Amino acid sequence: MIPLSFAQSRMWFLHRLEGPSATYNVPFVLRLEGRLDTTALAAAVTDVAVRHESLRTLVVENADGSLEQRILTPQEAVHPFRVVDVAADAVDTAVHGAVRETFDLGTDLPLRTTVVRVAPQDHVLVFVFHHIAADGASMGPFLRDLMAAYAARHRGSAPQWEPLAVQYKDYTLWQQQVLGDEADPESVIAPQLAYWKKELAAIPQPLQLPLDRPRPTSASYRGGEVPFTLSPELLSRMQKLAVDHGGTAPMVAQAALAVLLNKLGVGEDVPIGSPMEGRADEQLGDLIGFFVNTWVLRADLSGNPSFAGLLEQVRDKALAAYDNQDIPFERLVEVLNPERSTAYQPLFQTVLGWQFVWPEIEMPGLRVTPVPAVTGTAKFDLFFNVVRRRPGARTDCWSTRRTCSTTPRPSVSSTGSCASWSR
Repeated sequence: MIPLSFAQSRMWFLHRLEGPSATYNVPFVLRLEGRLDTTALAAAVTDVAVRHESLRTLVVENADGSLEQRILTPQEAVHPFRVVDVAADAVDTAVHGAVRETFDLGTDLPLRTTVVRVAPQDHVLVFVFHHIAADGASMGPFLRDLMAAYAARHRGSAPQWEPLAVQYKDYTLWQQQVLGDEADPESVIAPQLAYWKKELAAIPQPLQLPLDRPRPTSASYRGGEVPFTLSPELLSRMQKLAVDHGGTAPMVAQAALAVLLNKLGVGEDVPIGSPMEGRADEQLGDLIGFFVNTWVLRADLSGNPSFAGLLEQVRDKALAAYDNQDIPFERLVEVLNPERSTAYQPLFQTVLGWQFVWPEIEMPGLRVTPVPAVTGTAKFDLFFNVVRRRPGARTDCWSTRRTCSTTPRPSVSSTGSCASWSR
């Protein structure tokens, strides 16, 4: 029996608690201009799923209540692949419908592909993963392998690639074995758990954002996005400030967000969540899977520190967090056992993500452009997601997306909090 990873276990718990929803859908949408070979594309998607076991894995609950990963054979795993014809004014509706379609993790494979055909040489390609099988960093190996497989199938041959050194199941078994026993002081997990217990003791719950209505008893997970841009000049100043204080640009952003939240009235103790790739072993970089872990940076603004002092505090805490990153966030929540509520996420409700640059996408005979995809959901009250545009784009700047829950809704203010609207 192959157990679930810690992250998968929590995802399954949320899936069962909330019921099927689009909250944990991971969409990836491409605009394709040119002659698309749909037969080659369907074969290429199958090739990638054969290569990556995570894309043909179901979560099965046994009679005794235990959970396991059931990896289907390539012959058993038939991924949904559909082509739909729509008018130009119906593309957004078709894409929105595809990215919001829910998964049953016990019976549905965690990847769906929809080709929205607008004209013979105009298509929108919609991939939707469930988060239990893929994270943001998985899009790199997915794109790489999809491009290689499509190019080969378009030529009339199968892709030729070296077998993967490991699969997601190997990571799961490693996680169970290597972290060790929390009661053993010599184990990997024991000192890390001790660090986080001390660091997150008496953390404020929930963060008191300025809401324009009472927080409901259960989160709706409805949300939206507000895109905005950070200029190259601002990024350059952030980078210089980071270097001057022995830090990084993401650390500057963490400190600035803590100041913003403090000015919005959340108090002096400001917890902010951040995702980490969780791929410490270089072999994991080639895999599609759910590796991302989460750490909590707790900024202390008591005593009105200077920004330089706050940045140094953030730097030190970030470095300590990296040194203690192996303990799964899911296990940390279980051990700390904060006050639980269906109204908000435990330990933090505001997140700052700093994303990688996707590779140039090349498919024979096609011009390929990534398209933003919005599921209309939000996992947290606020999620600031920073993504650098690929070099060679029209402008080389940092685009950010703030995802916010619309129930409750943060109030609009001149300080730049997430705009509110009704659904």
